[in-house]
Amino acid sequence: MDEIEMKEGVLMASMTLEPHYDDDCVFCKILQGQIPSYTVYEDNVVKAFLDISQGTPGHTLVIPKTHVKDIFAYDADLAAAVFSRIPKIARAIQAADPTIAGMNILNNNGKVAYQSVFHSHIHLVPRYSDQDDFKMIFKDNADNYTPAKYAAIQTAIKSHLEG
Repeated sequence: MDEIEMKEGVLMASMTLEPHYDDDCVFCKILQGQIPSYTVYEDNVVKAFLDISQGTPGHTLVIPKTHVKDIFAYDADLAAAVFSRIPKIARAIQAADPTIAGMNILNNNGKVAYQSVFHSHIHLVPRYSDQDDFKMIFKDNADNYTPAKYAAIQTAIKSHLEG
């Protein structure tokens, strides 16, 4: 790995620092200044800007400055660089409004997972109360699983992890 610089405790590689754009990508157009955005944070790796939908006030998107479709296309260096910035941006959002009581941090990958722009992005959704009109449902399917089914899933996943 070519050492370019140490920034905020994260070793940056040249791939991480060199932006690559997709001409048909709305987020790449935002990165290139062709579409305006309400930027709240920007450095050589990421841009964070207000989501135009504002699911709740302060809803922010964090995108890598290089076009990468989804989490499945990240390498370890890009993941470290992008995700290391999330806490700082989240804390700034929270500090901007004392009524923020929590935050959902979401990353949708693939159409079936509700990804609508195919440039990886992380949603930071401030939560004000359980009545702020933002919902997530995690169904409990535990009754459908036996120890053997859990073990089979575990083994399948572990067999594909890189050392």
